[in-house]
Amino acid sequence: MAEKIATREAYGSALAEFGHKYNIVVFDADLAEATKTIKFKKEHPERFFDCGIAESNMVGVAAGAAAAGMIPFVSSFAMFAAGRAFEQIRNSVAYPQLNVKIGATHAGITVGEDGATHQCLEDLALMRSIPGMVVLNPADAVEARAAVEAAILHNGPVYMRFGRAAVPVLFDQSTFRFEIGRGIVLAEGTDVTIAASGVMVEQALIARDLLANDGISARVINCCTIKPIDTALLVSCAKETGCIVTAEEHSVIGGFGSAVAETLSESCPVPVLRVGTEDVFGRSGKVPPLMELYGLTAQNIAAKAKIAVSLKK
Repeated sequence: MAEKIATREAYGSALAEFGHKYNIVVFDADLAEATKTIKFKKEHPERFFDCGIAESNMVGVAAGAAAAGMIPFVSSFAMFAAGRAFEQIRNSVAYPQLNVKIGATHAGITVGEDGATHQCLEDLALMRSIPGMVVLNPADAVEARAAVEAAILHNGPVYMRFGRAAVPVLFDQSTFRFEIGRGIVLAEGTDVTIAASGVMVEQALIARDLLANDGISARVINCCTIKPIDTALLVSCAKETGCIVTAEEHSVIGGFGSAVAETLSESCPVPVLRVGTEDVFGRSGKVPPLMELYGLTAQNIAAKAKIAVSLKK
């Protein structure tokens, strides 16, 4: 069985590690134990600042740090990082194109018992709507670490989405290569493409096996970068398999699935079906039953894939 590590854990470890290599500073909103920025604080206390429960102010402070030549990371739960501080991210960071990195943890349904108020299912839609914002949603701990370094090296604002729950490690750190704007083909297939992001990558791989049992060959691609999306890869997959199913732990409105549908409607129209939460809020509960309740499962991906195949001309 694969080792399980929460992407928020990998985020904290990466900050501590790369703090020795790069001129980064970290701001947190009184949640360092939860966001795991506490790891950076322990190794680089002189470059860690707790801004209290004041995310909007924290983003403004980070904008000032970026204007002074530093590489600031701001961290809070996704609901507060993307939601509460949206105006400051838009006007104080993105509009002047400042080099601020946003590490948003506890995103999506997998927050579990924290319930609807904290289960942010709208953050990808909010962040991808901001001009110039890079949006990353890593699938496992290895990709999370790589995404943090890529964000450091990128000159401009970056939003990174991390989860609370431990998830299987899918990739080998010694061989894994990450590039902003590039998706990764994880498995080849000819009948349908499953394009997944974040925690749903694992479910996409399981769905591929389910479909194989029914004689359907599914290609699986991992799209950590929601923006800029890998148009070339998506168009290639659309042409070669004829249909696509997207999977994300986010609302189907405005998120990864929307980005894929928008891209292909202009470049290579094929049937695109989306797996994600519908026009609903989350609710409190254990993670596995919640994923089942909202259809964020391999079984639902496989079912949508069968429909997509049937819609091909």
